[in-house]
Amino acid sequence: MSKPIKIWLLRIAVVALVGVAAAVAWRFLQPRGLPDGFAGGNGRIEAVEIDVAAKTAGRVKDILANEGDFVRAGQELARMDTAVLEAQLREAEAQLRRALIGIETAQSQVTQREAEKQAAEALVAQRKAELDAAQRRVARSEELAPKGAVPVSKLDDDRAAFQAAKAAVGAAEAQAAAAQAAIGRAKSDVIGAEATVEAARATIQRIQADIDDSVLRSSRDGRVQYRVAQPGEVLSPGGAVLNMVDLSDVYMTFFLPTEQAGRVALGTEARLVLDAAPQYVIPAQISFVADVAQFTPKTVETEEERQKLMFRIKARIDPDLLRKHLQQVKTGLPGMAYVRLDPRVDWPPELQTRLPQ
Repeated sequence: MSKPIKIWLLRIAVVALVGVAAAVAWRFLQPRGLPDGFAGGNGRIEAVEIDVAAKTAGRVKDILANEGDFVRAGQELARMDTAVLEAQLREAEAQLRRALIGIETAQSQVTQREAEKQAAEALVAQRKAELDAAQRRVARSEELAPKGAVPVSKLDDDRAAFQAAKAAVGAAEAQAAAAQAAIGRAKSDVIGAEATVEAARATIQRIQADIDDSVLRSSRDGRVQYRVAQPGEVLSPGGAVLNMVDLSDVYMTFFLPTEQAGRVALGTEARLVLDAAPQYVIPAQISFVADVAQFTPKTVETEEERQKLMFRIKARIDPDLLRKHLQQVKTGLPGMAYVRLDPRVDWPPELQTRLPQ
C-alpha cells in the first residue's frame, strides 16, 4: 500500500474516532430516561423580535449598527434624512412669529376701541346735558309765551332745539353701542390670534417630534439580526430599517401531550439542554401554557385521541441570568426542554444546573 493512501486512511480513522467520541459524550450527558414526575419535549431557543422602523416616510440617511451587534436601550441605530422636516420647521416658526405680531395688533385694536367707547360715552353725557338745558328752555318759553313775555317764535325755536338735542342723545348712544360692539370684535380678534399662535406652536412641536423620531433608537437591550434597508433607500411610514431580538426575553417553545400539559402550572421549574452545548443545563421557568390544543381530531375524540392532543408551552430563561451570559445567547438553537411536574421530586443529577463559567 502506498504512503499517500496510508495517510488518507489514517485521517479518515481519526475523524471517525472524533465523531464517535463526540457522540458518546453527547449520549453520556443526555438524560437516559426521565424518572416519574418529569416530562420533556424538543424545541428551539426563541426571543422577542423587534423591528426598528421609520415613523414617517423618508430616506434612510445613516445606519449605525451592523448585523450581530449588541445594542443597549436608547442607543442610536439609524438616522433618517430630515431636510424636508427642517424646512417645514422653519416655515412653522415663521408662522409663529407672524401670529405673535397678530396678537399685538389685535390687542392694540382693543385699546383703540376702548378709547373710542370712552369718547362716545363722554359725547353721550354732553348730549344729555344739552338735552336737559334745551328742555328747561322749552319749559320757560312755554310758561312765558302765553303771557307775551317772549315771542311765540322763541317758543318754536326752543322746541326745535329740544328735539334736536334729543336726537343728538340718541345718535351719541348709538355711537357708544357701536364702540362697545367694536371692542367685542377686537377681543375676538385677540382670541383668534392667540389660537393661531397655539396652532403654530403645536405644528412646531409635531414637526420637532418627527425630527426627533427620525433618529431611530433601540427600545431595549438586544442584538441586531439583520438590516432590512440600506442608506439611501426611501421607506414608507412604518418601513423597517433593522430587525433585532430582545435578549432579555428568551425562551424555548416545546409541546407536551394532554396528560402532562395538564400538570404544568405557570412558574413551574424547567431545564433546557441545547444540542450545541449539551454539557450545560440552563434553568428556566414555565411562562406560558396554551389553553387550546395545537390540533383537534376531525371526528369526535375518544379518550385515547384526547391523550394525543399536544399543547404549546414556553420555558423562559431568567433575564438576570441572560445578562450575565449576553454574549453567548443565540436564538434558533435546537434542544430539549424538561419540566418538573411533581415539585416534591428532586432533579436527577444529569439535569442539575450547569452553566458556563
